[in-house]
Amino acid sequence: MGNILNLNNPKTRWNDSYEVLQVESCKRRRLSSNSCEDNERLIPLLPDEITIQILARVPRIYYLNLKLVCRAWKATLVSSELFSVRKGLGTMEEWLYILTKVKDDKLLWYALDPLSRRWQRLPPMPKVGFEDETKKGLISFPLRMWSMMGSSIRIVDVIMSWLGRRDALDWMPFCGCSIGAVDGCIYALGGFSRASAMKSVWQYDPIKNSWAEASSMSVGRAYSKTGILNNKLYVVGGVTRGRGGLSPLQSAEVYDPHTGMWSQLPSMPFARAQVLPTAFLADLLKPIATGMASYRGRLFVPQSLYCWPFFVDVGGEVYDPNINSWLEMPIGMGEGWPARQAGTKLSVTVNDDLYALDPSNSLDSAKIKVYDYEDDTWKVAAVDVPIHDFTDSESPYLLAGLLGKLHIITKDANNNITVLQADMQHQHAGSAFSQSIITLPDNSITEDAESSAQSQGEFWKVLATRSGRSAELVNCQSLKI
Repeated sequence: MGNILNLNNPKTRWNDSYEVLQVESCKRRRLSSNSCEDNERLIPLLPDEITIQILARVPRIYYLNLKLVCRAWKATLVSSELFSVRKGLGTMEEWLYILTKVKDDKLLWYALDPLSRRWQRLPPMPKVGFEDETKKGLISFPLRMWSMMGSSIRIVDVIMSWLGRRDALDWMPFCGCSIGAVDGCIYALGGFSRASAMKSVWQYDPIKNSWAEASSMSVGRAYSKTGILNNKLYVVGGVTRGRGGLSPLQSAEVYDPHTGMWSQLPSMPFARAQVLPTAFLADLLKPIATGMASYRGRLFVPQSLYCWPFFVDVGGEVYDPNINSWLEMPIGMGEGWPARQAGTKLSVTVNDDLYALDPSNSLDSAKIKVYDYEDDTWKVAAVDVPIHDFTDSESPYLLAGLLGKLHIITKDANNNITVLQADMQHQHAGSAFSQSIITLPDNSITEDAESSAQSQGEFWKVLATRSGRSAELVNCQSLKI
């Protein structure tokens, strides 16, 4: 115990702390059921300040078990005081959160602790339905969709609905919702439910490990794009109700987590969409935002004009918060931004560099590109990225920044969800990626996965895997708390 109480000892280990707390937990289970609640201190004969210092050094992955000791411990483990101490001690942890879609379009969240390489399932998202929105004054409208193959609802299906191709969308809460992470919490914004575009917003707090409703957006929207800038959550575009079906949105708004309020922003001009030569084309081609990236203190939003089954890139626009206005995106950036399924453009900013994945023509490989701001060009940073062919998948891969490194979340040949880590720090100097393979204690990497990763030039490190079965990748976020 002496080593634990020596809080300034740099050799103090979190695992040692947890072992001590496990002993204390076992001792408490031998006592009567009321003894823990009646005791004035978290650990008898030990000041609570010291106990909190100990708990602040314990990895968060153990907190779920420690909450079972008693109500006093549970209250402490979800207190702001404890996490303030963690911040002061430098024991904050950054986790990766992955949203998947499984059978019957059910959405499931999983959190990955990259240090222990252990997974934790999050509580289910709230059951939000059509009735919840009508109580808030949102009127139902008939959402018409094209007949879909399989269970996936994709942005291409929404686009097809704009052209009058019809089919009904049934009860699918959060279909087309957007995800953002700011101020230590995850937010699920809008989406469809019973053919209605919702404006509701739900917040997941990892400290409390629970969902709660946040302030609603000004308008119901689905398939919108989100970005984080100056510790605020921005949402732009998407689709909502329009005459004859769905219509694209040009509006934008920003959420301040400290005030809990939404504020309106200037709408995206879609300047290039306004110069179409004929009224017929203007009515036929639908302008939409296909992505968003927070980069160099501004928000970069690539845009496209859609007419199923074709889409035309029209560059994009940039929101500058300093002047509260939209500017035209640099030409090279807009024209070279790699596109994913149905023209959506996925990217991530890591260490002030903007990365995107180019699927290329090969079914089982891709390229990582990085944007050169000075030259206004996208340059190849890595080749032979091991992305398997999942033609029918809504999201065959995701990009994330975690622990200061670029990560790709995809599925291997055995349908396992795989988190790949790349060391891009010296990519401009031509250095190789991290070459080691990390295995999981409870979800060990198979020999096939290991040999496959090594065959890709040993550029990638398999950080973690878990069984994916029929799950589809939807979104991922990283949070540091």
